[in-house]
Formats: sequence, structure tokens, C-alpha cells
Amino acid sequence: MNTDQAGKELGRGIRVGAVSYLNTKPLIDGLQDDLGVDDNILLDLPSRLADRLGRGELDVALIPSIEFFQKPEYSILSDACIACCGPVWSVKLLFRVPPHAVKTLALDEGSRTSAALSKILLNERFSIRPDSVPIPIDADPYLNPADAILVIGDRAMKPVMDGFVEEWDLGEEWFLTTGLPFVFAMWVCRPGRLPVGLELALSTARDRGVSEAKTLARRYASSYHLTEEDCERYFTHFLQFHLGSHELMGLQLFYEKAVQLGLAQPGRSADSFRLVNS
Repeated sequence: MNTDQAGKELGRGIRVGAVSYLNTKPLIDGLQDDLGVDDNILLDLPSRLADRLGRGELDVALIPSIEFFQKPEYSILSDACIACCGPVWSVKLLFRVPPHAVKTLALDEGSRTSAALSKILLNERFSIRPDSVPIPIDADPYLNPADAILVIGDRAMKPVMDGFVEEWDLGEEWFLTTGLPFVFAMWVCRPGRLPVGLELALSTARDRGVSEAKTLARRYASSYHLTEEDCERYFTHFLQFHLGSHELMGLQLFYEKAVQLGLAQPGRSADSFRLVNS
């Protein structure tokens, strides 16, 4: 059986979902051809992907880590992920007042993981739990008058507007607090039988995407209001795409801290913070 035939056999009947953000491009660009799926890979918002995976409408999905925590039956399928070990550049908390004085925290409804991370870091640093104010998806976060606002995506990569006294890159703040990488998202599967070779296909797609960072930057930069140079630097300098032992340790610590603040359900075992077939 040649490679194309193998891919078609692998993808037959499998339902795959992923987030369509810029940081996913090195993981999903060309993946449909690798898997040989008949339909497009479903691209949706993180919360909707998690809901679809929970309803059994998807077999595998690239979902945020906070969504993985909510379902003890989920397993981590692949060593491909979206992580950082230091500054991430695209996730920032901006302060109108000194961080210790924050009483209201505006959080993007489309980024539950970054919202949880914001709450954890404020609690870790200053033992405060500000009131949360939702920012509707696609709304301008800068119009929210809260003491601190979460800004994600290409807007976070731009110079900070006037009116803020401090900014945190949340990837950097997590690393300074814990000494560990932060995992934003990974490939997660429901219980059940999956095609042999799927894990390899996901890691192979990752390896190709990382090696073609310059090409991907050329293809996607303008859509996200970035220069090609900045887009390539985002892929190669700020993001990590391999889920190794230190990333898994960071993921488990994030879970433990989320549980302490009531942001995740307790009961997930330490064994669940490993690849399903490891």
C-alpha cells in the first residue's frame, strides 16, 4: 500500500476538529491530505470544539487545556501541542491599575484557558480574586473599562495602547512563577478505538509545519495583520509544538492550580497527564 492509500485508509470515518487560530497553523496545515479524510477538518471556536467532542460528534480534536481538564475520560493522543517556555507574545494581561490593586478583570469569552491562567497568576502573585467581566467574542477588549483586560491574538502582538500602567505576557509570567512550560492546547481523543497510525500522522504534520515556518508565515501573515518576519518569529521563537515531559509537568501543575481555584473539576489522575499509548 503506498503512502496516499495508507492516508485514505487512516482517515476513513474519522472526525477531526481544530481551532483555526494562527498558532494552530504548523499543526494543521496540510493535515487533511495526510489523513485522507473525505470531509474538511472541522474548524471552530475552542469551546464549540470541546462541546462537539463531548457530544461524540468528533473523535479527535485540538482543544485548549482547560477543556481537557473538564472530562476525565479524555486522553492526550499526540506529542504535538501548542505551548511556550517563556514569552508567548499573543496572550497578554494589561493593567489600568497596579496588579495588586485589580478589582475587575475583563476576560475574552473565546479563550477560557488564558482566562483561567490570568486568574491563577493574580492569585499566585497577590492572593487576589477579582470580579470577572466577560468580553464577547470579536468585541474590542480595549473598550472594556475593567482594571485589567485579557488581550489575545494579533492585537496582543501590537504595541500597548496608552492608559495602561503594566502588561504581563502570560507565558512569561507562568514560567517565572513555576519554571515550567505552559501548554495551551493539545490533541485529545474520546475513549474508543482509533485508527492505527493517527498519532504518527499528527506528529508528522507537526514536524512538517515547524520545518515550513517561513512558508506558513508568507501564507498567513497578512490575514493576521503581521509582517512575514514577525509571523515567522512567532512560530519559531515564541511557540513550541512538542509535548515532552516538562510540558506535561507544566500541564499537570496548571490543572492542580485550576482545581484549587474551582476552575476545573478535581479527580483527574496523574496517569492522565501522559500520552494515551505511552
